[in-house]
Amino acid sequence: MAERKIGIIMNGVTGRMGMHQHLVRSILSIRNQGGLKLPGGEVAIPDPILVGRNEAKLRAIAAANGIHRYTTDLNRALDSKTDPIYFDAQTTQARFPAMREAILHGKHVYCEKPVAGTLADAMELVRLANDHGVKTGVVMDKLFLPGILKLQRLVDSGFFGRVLSVRGEHGYYVFEGDWQEGQRPSWNSRKEEGGGIILDMLPHWRYLFEHTFGKMKAVFCVGAAQIAERVNESGERFACTAEDSAYSMFQIEGGLTVRMDASWVARVYRDELLEIQVDGTHGSAIAGLRDCKSQHRVNTPRPVWNPDVPNPLDFYADWQPVPDNREFDNAFKVQWEMFLRHVLADAPYKYDLLEGAKGVQLAELATQSWQERRWIDIPAIAKSKRADHALAQRDA
Repeated sequence: MAERKIGIIMNGVTGRMGMHQHLVRSILSIRNQGGLKLPGGEVAIPDPILVGRNEAKLRAIAAANGIHRYTTDLNRALDSKTDPIYFDAQTTQARFPAMREAILHGKHVYCEKPVAGTLADAMELVRLANDHGVKTGVVMDKLFLPGILKLQRLVDSGFFGRVLSVRGEHGYYVFEGDWQEGQRPSWNSRKEEGGGIILDMLPHWRYLFEHTFGKMKAVFCVGAAQIAERVNESGERFACTAEDSAYSMFQIEGGLTVRMDASWVARVYRDELLEIQVDGTHGSAIAGLRDCKSQHRVNTPRPVWNPDVPNPLDFYADWQPVPDNREFDNAFKVQWEMFLRHVLADAPYKYDLLEGAKGVQLAELATQSWQERRWIDIPAIAKSKRADHALAQRDA
């Protein structure tokens, strides 16, 4: 088979997510498996160039992974004619200007979420990409997790009957950084640097619930900044200006209500860091990152309320694991392969910048809901309008 080298500018790989999930477990994994087979017999071989601000870190990552190209000069990388794809896993605030420059240089762009800090900026990226004819993609990894894929299998099979409710929990306790190092970068706790769990996680809930259950119509959200002070990577104390918890409800087209709690200050008492329970007339299921358990109505016990005697039922025993029935690859790698086929072979692809902009829209409306303490309707975003209204609001 003929090999086709494909240059990929990877910005932000010195961060945990960029390095582990995107560089090592996706791009290098594709390269190490012999490339990506394309229709017509070609094999695409990813050839990354690493971009970042810290040359020493870039050099170390490159040396550890057999990569020969890295630079601290983004513009020089964007000027390259042999690297048609730009990927961004930087901090939220740094993403918009870099993505904008990449599009203006004619690069196909793929990025982590949120795609920008505001809806206006996200829609400007959509407009620019349309004007310059480049292909775009946004990371929506939760859709490709084994647990969520099993849940989708149950939905598609009609297992639930009529879905009655969806509720979920996500998160864990992020250490403050004094007596034990925190698990998340300190900028996550500073609103002025694009931090906050609403902007970080609600874009996930938008694509996850819309692709699984239907279009979102309205949002109600309450946030909370519960840890007032943390310690940064240099050992310095700083004031937390961003919310670390978000309690949200979403109304789905057709009347379904979804409730989702996300927190970086809650200790875990469940099987996985993310769990979503779906209850329907014919059955229920609980999906996590990797596993999914179900309970059909014929296996549902008949509890009776009686607090005066010990509970006679083992509520866990009547749930059955949903079998794998297939091999599951890394969720990030799967979507990378889809995007590469989209760019190189024009394969269909729906997880574009417009879909990413919808996640930013939800985060903005959730913040408005929190501030105004009310339900907020979610208006449709029309690609054909080219974000004129959003841009006008930004420039006002």
